[in-house]
Amino acid sequence: MKNTIKLCLSSTMLLMVFANGNAQQKAVSEKVILKNTTKLPLPQAAISIKRNQFSLKETTNRFPLLIYKKDTIPAQINDLNGDGKWDELFLVTDFSPNEKKIVELKWSETDPKFPIKTSVRFGKREGKNLPVHPATEEVLMANQVHKKLGYQKYQTDGPTWENDKVGFRHYLDGRNSKDVFGKKIPAITPEDVGINSKGAVEDNYHVMYDWGRDIFPVGNSAGLGGYALLIDNEVKRLGIIASDTLNNVEKTTFKIVAEGPVNSVLSYNYYNWKASGNKYQVQETTSIWPGMYGFKNTVVINGIKGKETFLVALSNLNNKNPLKVIEAGDWVCLIQHDYLTYERQWILGTAILVPKNIYKGYIEAPKTGQLTDSYLAKLSVVNNKEISYYAIAGWELSADKNFKDATYFANYVTTLAKQLSAKIKVEVVK
Repeated sequence: MKNTIKLCLSSTMLLMVFANGNAQQKAVSEKVILKNTTKLPLPQAAISIKRNQFSLKETTNRFPLLIYKKDTIPAQINDLNGDGKWDELFLVTDFSPNEKKIVELKWSETDPKFPIKTSVRFGKREGKNLPVHPATEEVLMANQVHKKLGYQKYQTDGPTWENDKVGFRHYLDGRNSKDVFGKKIPAITPEDVGINSKGAVEDNYHVMYDWGRDIFPVGNSAGLGGYALLIDNEVKRLGIIASDTLNNVEKTTFKIVAEGPVNSVLSYNYYNWKASGNKYQVQETTSIWPGMYGFKNTVVINGIKGKETFLVALSNLNNKNPLKVIEAGDWVCLIQHDYLTYERQWILGTAILVPKNIYKGYIEAPKTGQLTDSYLAKLSVVNNKEISYYAIAGWELSADKNFKDATYFANYVTTLAKQLSAKIKVEVVK
């Protein structure tokens, strides 16, 4: 009887060992298949693989590694909803036309390190005589804007985000414009841009450094990729201009959702935006990854009544050349190229890529009022439905000196639009 029990136990343990070995072998042999479904080469294509596509029973506290031809593909995990669990694996990789990559999936006990190619910088101060300190989130009430406070609360007027090609900033102080930092080198810009040695807010980024500088005049436009609504043929700005003391947004919240080697994500919420007697709730997400001279913006508005048109802004301060409007892939590209920088000192190309299926033409902003000096792309908008678009900036002093040529810049924008239209098929083989 004892021998029988021992035999049964030995058999059971042997089966457990085999089962465990098979499970480990299965985990090791898990594959991710990535397929470029187009005839286009796709340099540094961004891919998001959702958490539920992976087998996570034994890997809850581990980090996914993607191995292709003995090299690890740069990637990171993002917790997009803030629940403490990652929601997506975000990666950037190159594809030749129609290329299929069979990638080995492994799991690591430690978070892998990759070269840092994206970043977010945000600093604030709680009083005029207090130093700036780094922060990851903010709440701004309607009466806390720059003019009312009597001092600038934020380093660089609000958060900046960048990749290895270009940088941007958002005026969180109520204006909600988007500005451009020209970068001459791929390295991430210093953390103290916008503050002095005493920790005080200081406009020290409109002078040239080795890394570059702020190059884009914004004025009363919404900058490059800001937005508004057109209601009853009137342009309604999200927020205010510098001379206003009370915001038309009751409460604004900001948060750095992700900051990593291949992706940085920023989130804004605008509560009770007052426009034409209505109150709108707006959620905005900004995402940037390496290799692209631009960023992606996604906006969702609650409160749409059906008479509104969504407007994406392209500041045309200093522009003396005609606007180019070109369809490419799933996008309509609005492109300008001129001495668009401060005092028309350098050549800069700027563009917005808006979805072709909801594009309704463009208008020019009024000469006076709350939002001026802009081309405004008109997009149809549906309540609680996402609108995504891209903002692009190519400076003649950036790594790609060819941006000095208007035709080259236009070709870059339209090629990028076609690449962004390409579909990457993702399959996780368990």
